[in-house]
Parts: sequence; structure tokens; C-alpha cells
Amino acid sequence: MERGFYGKVLEVDLSSGRLIEMVLPPGDYRRYLGGSGLAAKIFYERGYHRIEPLDEAAPLLIFTGILTGHRLPAACKAVFCGRSPATGIWAEATVGGYWPAALKCCRYDGLIITGRARKPVYLYLSSEGAVIRDAAALWGKDVYATEALIREEMGETVRSAAIGPAGERGALIAAIMIDGSDTRAAGRCGLGAIMGAKNLKAVAARREGGPPPVADPGAVTAGRREALPRIREKAKGLTDFGTAGGVPAVEKTGDLPIRNWTGGSWAEGAARVSGQAMAAAGLRVKHYACFSCPIRCGKDMKVETGPYRGTVSHGPEYETIAGFGSLCLNDDPNYIIAANDLCNRLGLDTISTAAAIAFAMELSEKGLIGEAESGGLDLRWGSGEAILALIPMIARRDGLGKQLSLGVKRAAAHFGPVAREFIAESKGLEMAYHDPRAFTSMALVYATGNRGACHLEGLTFFNENGTYPASLVGLPDGYEPHGSEGKAALAKRMQDFMGLFNALGLCKFLIRGHVTMVEMARWSAAVTGWDLNEAELWETGERLFNLKRLINVALGISRKDDTLSPRLLVHDRREGGAAGSLPHLGKMLSEYYDLRGWSAEGIPLPGTLSRLNLSRGE
Repeated sequence: MERGFYGKVLEVDLSSGRLIEMVLPPGDYRRYLGGSGLAAKIFYERGYHRIEPLDEAAPLLIFTGILTGHRLPAACKAVFCGRSPATGIWAEATVGGYWPAALKCCRYDGLIITGRARKPVYLYLSSEGAVIRDAAALWGKDVYATEALIREEMGETVRSAAIGPAGERGALIAAIMIDGSDTRAAGRCGLGAIMGAKNLKAVAARREGGPPPVADPGAVTAGRREALPRIREKAKGLTDFGTAGGVPAVEKTGDLPIRNWTGGSWAEGAARVSGQAMAAAGLRVKHYACFSCPIRCGKDMKVETGPYRGTVSHGPEYETIAGFGSLCLNDDPNYIIAANDLCNRLGLDTISTAAAIAFAMELSEKGLIGEAESGGLDLRWGSGEAILALIPMIARRDGLGKQLSLGVKRAAAHFGPVAREFIAESKGLEMAYHDPRAFTSMALVYATGNRGACHLEGLTFFNENGTYPASLVGLPDGYEPHGSEGKAALAKRMQDFMGLFNALGLCKFLIRGHVTMVEMARWSAAVTGWDLNEAELWETGERLFNLKRLINVALGISRKDDTLSPRLLVHDRREGGAAGSLPHLGKMLSEYYDLRGWSAEGIPLPGTLSRLNLSRGE
């Protein structure tokens, strides 16, 4: 057995019920690590990109990272990978909580799930093996009830990754939810719809024993002790208020999306829906942490309105507050908490769901939908009641929700040519809620992101606002937020860096604690025993980004797709912190391609592939 990981994955064919162990070459782990790196290697090598996302033969790959489950800071992540039913291209959704660590204890580094069960099932894993179990009693249940019923049947140490009604009914913005009411979400790309198409309600894992042994336990302990005080100090804002605490500061810089990306300022509204305001109003019940995480950014909140009034569940993160708050002009935190709770129960991505609702509100304002299409809902801006009414419609694909459940790009095609002007996306994925007009490096991150408009593929706004100095990744500090100079190098560097967090199984919020590549190399060497250094990790990060680009190139992606919606390229905000700023995407993109070693069309060149030991195996 390799140190720190098992060297094998479990292949599950739901059509036949077969469970087969596959041993992987040890060299694959060093070249691709775990998580989405190893998943992408297998996906591309097997030609899975040629299979339609919801086809019976389409795979869902679930992998832990090399460091997942070990006692290192925030080593708590697993990743779901495949081909997105929403965008048609490479998809990955990373998630924390306690389920990934439980999965790591089940003696496999990952799962490859294909086929379609004849009736609803769930997959149960423990250190003793895997079993496909009947899920007829779970089908139709929300995520919280599903988790509770599985624990009732299999024991309290079991954790689950489950879909709700949204995934069962094929909503293309359906998420996979983790750990019941203490929810973490594999939210983006619609991978919940793949589980629904497979009649797979959940993947449950029993945490017992522990992860595989590490090469140098003393070095692991020393690395943790050295990093913890700095992480706690630097990330104290996250500990106190979670990502919700950043809402007012983000609004001040012009980074907060307002009124479906058309507004400029919303200072008073931002203050009313911030994490600080929710805490002051007594809505916060407790803090909680993912496995082995010193930050404890999770917050449980009281639900004071909506169908589940009186309950307590995971509170809204920044992205959810921005989506159901400023994007829809709703300044009532109670409706945001209730909307977050509904999405978690029903299994919906809050970013895509909020984007769909803001889009519907603008369609209504412009007269492109009326009472017949809305089912009589009053879709005026700021209506918390409309938000709470639309979420179940989207999850169950009822009425207007049927179109909105497809995501904004597909929905816009239904509502006519001009509706395309009212969406914000890239490659079919709804824009995450950091405005590329505020920090223009984010225009490159979104446009070139391998899963589409994903802020987590680069997080360069943290470099531009000084939260994570670029000097920590070997680049100059002090970027002009609205300019273009140096942004291509910054986007490339941070994309290579962020991809390693996914492969190692580390939470990206560690950058708030100023964790560096040097530390990540030391931690990885302590776990695996490899003679690993910073330079090798940087090359691995570059390899993984290019590998995912190769998958997308095989699916037809090129420069024509590396762009943003017109709303973000040609319409400035006019007021607020980003007033007058527009990203010069064309110029930055050409510089970026040169640095990547790609052609002018955005295709990795043969020399680049050779240097990274990759091949175009289409």
C-alpha cells in the first residue's frame, strides 16, 4: 500500500450491480496526485468525454485528495467529476464537511460510477467493502431526511452525499449535498442530475479506523502545529462571520453583483444582509467546522420565514447572500436564510438558482414573461416571496421552473433572442458572484476556466485586494484592479495553484491563512514519502490545468468560447467602486495564451504537451 493513499479505486456498474477494484499505477499519483487531477486523467484516458452526460454509460467520478482525511489543516475535500449536463464540458465540484474523510477511510482513493440502476439505490461503503442498497424509501425525500434515514438504518457514524428532488427530476443546476443539515455542497455544473439519471440517491460512507498510514507522522504533526497559529490569526474574519462577513467590503470595491449585474452601489442593502448583521440580529446559532479545519467558517442559522420556519440549518455563504440578496435586490436576511435552506434541502446550486431567479425578475420587468408564464407570481425586484416560491418550482421543474432549471443560457434561448442580453455566464455556467469589472484578472479566470465561469479556479481577486499577496506565489504585489498589466501572468499562476488544492484535498480558504506552495510540498512529502518540492508541484498544477483543457478541446472548446456575456464586457457599472471599469479581455487573453504555450486559438501546442508529459489522445 502506498503511504497516505491506497492505490486503488472502486468501479461500480449500477446497471449490472458489479463492483470491481482497480489498482492504479503508482506513478499516476505522483504525476496527477488525487482528487480532480487523477479523475481527469482517467476520464480523458478512457475517452469518457465522448459519452453524453446523462447517458447510461456516462461516468461519475468521485475522488479524495492525497491529503484528504489526514490531520493537516483543512484536509477535508473530495471532488465529483464528469461531463456537465448543463454545459456539456468538463465538470468538477469540490466539497468539504466530514463525508470526504469518511470516504477516505473506506480503503479506496475514489469511485467510478457508471450505468443506471433499475430502481432507486444508494451506495454504502465501509472498511469492509461496498454494497448497493435499496433506496425506494429515500426517493422523493429531501436531503436532510435522506441523511437522517440512512443514519437511522446504518448508524450514526455514517455520512452521506445525496441528491434531493432537483437531482431526481433532472434539473440541470442540481447539486450533490453533503452531511445533511450541516450542509456542504458539490454545487456547480449540475452533477446532481447525473446521480438522478443513474437512480443513485446517495453515496454513504462509514468513518471508522482512519486513513492509510503516512510516511512521516512526526513531520505531519510538525507541519500542522507550525501552520495553525498563522491560519487562525489570518482567517479570523472567516471564523467570526464566515464568508458572509465580507459582503460590505466586497460591495465597497464594486465586486458585489447588483440587480442582475446592472447596478453600481448597494451599501445599505449590503450592510443589512451581511454576516455581521445576521449575528447581531440573533439569527446565528453556532459555528461549525469541516474535518480537521481550524477556521470553522460554517454557521448554523435560524430559519424565521418560509415553509421550514423554526428550524436550524446551515447558514448562507457569501455567494448565496450575493445571489438571493443583491442580485435580486432583496435586503431581508430572513428570506436569504430561507432560500439557502430550501436549496440545500431540495439539492440546488445556490449560485445558478439565484441567477435564474434574477433573470426571471428582469424578464418580467422587460415584459418578456407575464402571468401566464410566471404562474401568477409577482416577480418584482426584491420580492422574497417570489424567491421562495420559485425555488421549489425549479427543483421540481414545474411551470416557469422547468425552463429555469436548465440554467440561464438554455433558458434564454427559450425566451427569445433579446433574453440573451440579460444573463451572465461563460461556457454555459452561471457567473459566480465576483464582478470581473472590479478586479479585471477575474475576467480571464472566468473566461478560461475549465468548468466555465468559476471564481474558485483562480481567486485572483484575493491577490488584487491584498488578502493573499501575489508575492506568496512568486509574482509582484500591487496590481491596479481596473487595469490589464500583469493580469495574464497572475491568472495563469493562480489557476495552476488552485488546481493543486483540488488534487490534494485541501480547502482553498487556506490561502486566507497565507499557506504557500512550499508548505503544501512539505505536507505532501510528509504524507507520501516522496522527495517532493515546490517546483514539482508548480509543474503538476500546470499539467492538471492543461489536461482539463485538452478534455474541453476534444469537446470543441477554443478561443471562441473563452469569453464572457456582453453584460460584463461592454456595460460598466457607472457608480460605485468599479464605476467606469471594463476588462480588456482580448488583450489579456492573447498574453495569457502565450504564457500558457497555447495557439492563438487557445489549443495547447505540441511543445507544451511534451514538456508536461501529456498527449492529445482524442
